[in-house]
Amino acid sequence: MEAQTINPENIIEKWIWYALILTYPFYVIGAVYIVAPVLGWILILYWAYNLWLPEPLRIKSFQLEIPAIAWLWIAGMVVMEVALIAGHVDFQLGLPAIIKSSIGWAKGWALLAVFVMVGATLPVRPELIYRACCIICLHTLILIPIFVGAYYIGLPGKIFVSPLKAIGGPGPEFFEFQLYGINPESHGPRWRFFTPWAPAAGLLANFYLVFALQEREKFWRWCGIVGSIAMVLMCQSRAGLVAMLFVSPAVYFVSRLNNPVLWMTGGVGMAGVGVAFTNLLELADITVTEFKQARAGSSRVRAALARIAIQRWRDEAPVWGHGVVERGPHLVEYMPIGSHHSWYGLLFVKGAVGFVALFLPMAVTLVALFIQAQRCVTSRAGLACMLILIMFSFGENLEILAYLFWPALVIIGAAFRNDIVEKSYNAKKI
Repeated sequence: MEAQTINPENIIEKWIWYALILTYPFYVIGAVYIVAPVLGWILILYWAYNLWLPEPLRIKSFQLEIPAIAWLWIAGMVVMEVALIAGHVDFQLGLPAIIKSSIGWAKGWALLAVFVMVGATLPVRPELIYRACCIICLHTLILIPIFVGAYYIGLPGKIFVSPLKAIGGPGPEFFEFQLYGINPESHGPRWRFFTPWAPAAGLLANFYLVFALQEREKFWRWCGIVGSIAMVLMCQSRAGLVAMLFVSPAVYFVSRLNNPVLWMTGGVGMAGVGVAFTNLLELADITVTEFKQARAGSSRVRAALARIAIQRWRDEAPVWGHGVVERGPHLVEYMPIGSHHSWYGLLFVKGAVGFVALFLPMAVTLVALFIQAQRCVTSRAGLACMLILIMFSFGENLEILAYLFWPALVIIGAAFRNDIVEKSYNAKKI
């Protein structure tokens, strides 16, 4: 049977649709980092524009009321900007530095609130995002032979750096067109696709798997599943592989706690776990050790970055943080202090205030999605996205990668949109 076509039904969906399905063309010209911030802020301006229109002229299914969860994210990200300014003032970094860092905030932390609000207030069907991300996975599968062949026939990995780098960003890797990379420890090939580094591809692969599992058409569902698995294997992300094995099964069980069959099955399972508890602890210890030893150099640098970030945050700027990222010493290969970890990075750059500004929205959203997931399919997808974000927050700086995982933020926001929630709770069976 021919796969069902999903077409954008309004201008909002059209912008989002083409921003997603043109990911690889944007990657070739180095524009992926630019598209998401521009799209997000345009959508917010379009929402504000609809406020001024008479109701008959507003876009269909426009939601005037902003859900409480979206307000919480907005408040948290505004507090991030306040902490940024306070840190700059404390360390007398000057007005130009405040302006530059605020632009970075608008392209980073602010996007978390922007796209949650987009999903919560604007008429974007989750099905459209699921299909668009499955199309990205199909494009990935088509291009994999080129990426692999480039390495084995000896083509250079990095082809060029886009002139769009002049716009500004965290680093040149965000504007590179690369066919493959080299693992510094194994010296073998490692692919990052259209992301700035390989573990970021593992993060995206997990979101794409969640979306693929929600896709109703068999052809596109399998494109998404196979494409996302190929991405996580080829990027060689340890966290990506663990999340892929854990998140979807976990969401399946925790979203069906009102099912008595699950409780009976779980009771039998817990009895079995109790019998084998000691062996499971030993297995877990061995697994963690092997996980760290898989790339011992990377684990060592991450641990050192964490120690430096905590010590300097505690001793120098416990409340507002340092305001800016600083390069680390030779011990950590000059990597930025607080990088590779959202929470250590927040403590160092934005202090305890910034830490709380992210922790509260994430914690409240996780609990709300957990409750709604018992009845709402979109909330189950949102719950999976939140679990992935939480898992990767301990190995990545989320704000730097928000321009990539923004579709997940839209799905999280959509789980709280009135029409979706009402439809789910009024349904006899989901």
